[in-house]
Amino acid sequence: MSTPPASVPAGKSLFSLQRRERLMEELRAHGAITVRGIAAKLGVSELTIRRDVNILADEGLVSRVHGGATLRSPLDRSAAARPASNSYSIGMVVPSLDYYWPQVISGARAEAEEQNLRILVRGSAYDAADNRRQVQALLDTQNIDGLIVAPDMTGEHGRELLRWLNTLPIPVVLAERRPPAEVPAHRLEWVATDHSFGAGMAVRHLWQEGHRQIGCLTDSASPTSPHVVRGWRQALAAMKIPLEGSVHEDSATQGPGGRAEHFDHVLELCRVTGTTAMLVHSDTQAVAFVQHCVDRGLQVPGDMAVVGYDDEVAYLAEPAISAVRPPKQYVGKVAVQLMAARLAEGRQRPVHRIGLNPDLILRDSSVGAPRVPAAGLLQETL
Repeated sequence: MSTPPASVPAGKSLFSLQRRERLMEELRAHGAITVRGIAAKLGVSELTIRRDVNILADEGLVSRVHGGATLRSPLDRSAAARPASNSYSIGMVVPSLDYYWPQVISGARAEAEEQNLRILVRGSAYDAADNRRQVQALLDTQNIDGLIVAPDMTGEHGRELLRWLNTLPIPVVLAERRPPAEVPAHRLEWVATDHSFGAGMAVRHLWQEGHRQIGCLTDSASPTSPHVVRGWRQALAAMKIPLEGSVHEDSATQGPGGRAEHFDHVLELCRVTGTTAMLVHSDTQAVAFVQHCVDRGLQVPGDMAVVGYDDEVAYLAEPAISAVRPPKQYVGKVAVQLMAARLAEGRQRPVHRIGLNPDLILRDSSVGAPRVPAAGLLQETL
């Protein structure tokens, strides 16, 4: 890094250097940071973090994106030295820079370096209007040759966004998104995790551990949850567990009493139905649910087994939570591979749509037969 000006007090300049080193550590660990998140973590203002990001960007270490920064790859640092004819620029718009998506970005950047492509990342939100603004900004200012995007597809605004993406004059690859059948999106390619398959793996694991009533706790605000619910239902049918009477709750609809009251309601349903295991999306929700079970005197997995979904923070819980792990880096990697092939072959190449299977990572929260009678214990502790 550059030496701070002599006019800056030594203590202050040292703190600035240490702070930027911390930013680089976060970027190396996660691939991306948000200004808001890192400012809160370090206890400084967002303006201070923006200044640090600008300094790091001027030194060629990071790339500025909307709302944060990503780790700059050797490809980015040497792009100016390559003939323009040897490289394409790909825009990438993701809905988050601090959960799930940093690994997708990391996979995309690594593959882009292999393919001699340049990735330009913009952070967005789970909002179709903002998705379109970020894509339009790339189209207006960056002269991109292709687009990788994870759009919000809910409601009429989401469907209209998909129709617009389908008409763009450049190729578009969707990441972790599959357009609904009713939307004409014949030109859009995609790569997505088979989340239904992942949910089924979790249910079959819990069945093999001795659980015969397996519930599902999801958040309908997430684009992933509908696929998780579908996989859970299909697995119940395969295990001949009646769907009627099985616990399925939506955390997006929790009442004014908040999370604790919502979890108490879920545990009461588990007591009534004899449910001894839950599949919970996302794993941040799973961590909170396990903590709530422990606070209510339940043993995990003895009284309530839990499998989370996403495997972002599940390992941090006590006990550590088993979780379905989507192949996030491979989602980014394969998206770039699809884009590179499309740019090389043009319209003669058939539209490709690729599903990737996740893994199930087993930890303490789901391994071990349920205690008997679990329902009675639940009744005693609530």
